[in-house]
Amino acid sequence: MAWCRFNPPMWARLRQFRALEPPVRRSFLFAALLLPLISASLRLRGFAKTRAWLQKHFATPQPSKELYSICPNVTARMVRAAGRYGFSHPTCLQESLALWCILGRQGVPCDLRIGVRKHAEKFEAHAWVERYGMPLNEADGLHQHYAAFDSALASISPEP
Repeated sequence: MAWCRFNPPMWARLRQFRALEPPVRRSFLFAALLLPLISASLRLRGFAKTRAWLQKHFATPQPSKELYSICPNVTARMVRAAGRYGFSHPTCLQESLALWCILGRQGVPCDLRIGVRKHAEKFEAHAWVERYGMPLNEADGLHQHYAAFDSALASISPEP
């Protein structure tokens, strides 16, 4: 048991996790498992097929009432925490797809947004999730520096 003296932050995080409500904990765990799957799927199958796969298998609303009690902002925090402390280090696209999927599962209407910009002669892209026009997984207005695609995402269909 000598190793536990050398890793107090781990115990503090475990206590924080155990203090969460069970639906919030499940949201974190689902995100922690989903993020590596999304990462692998994006690499192997691309964006359109990954998005269709998530929508078909995971983003359909579940009848459980406890899922509906989770605030969308709390869900966004859990996805961010799962990315920080989970098995992978996800990109903004991977985190946004996970949040979009989990919120869809909770029956929360939201939009996956992707924007682009040219900065210092480099092309950059960014992804985020919006609910009623307000970003959920975004701080400091970073999304405002990107020109978001409007309806193009809704019309993307997976190639056979």
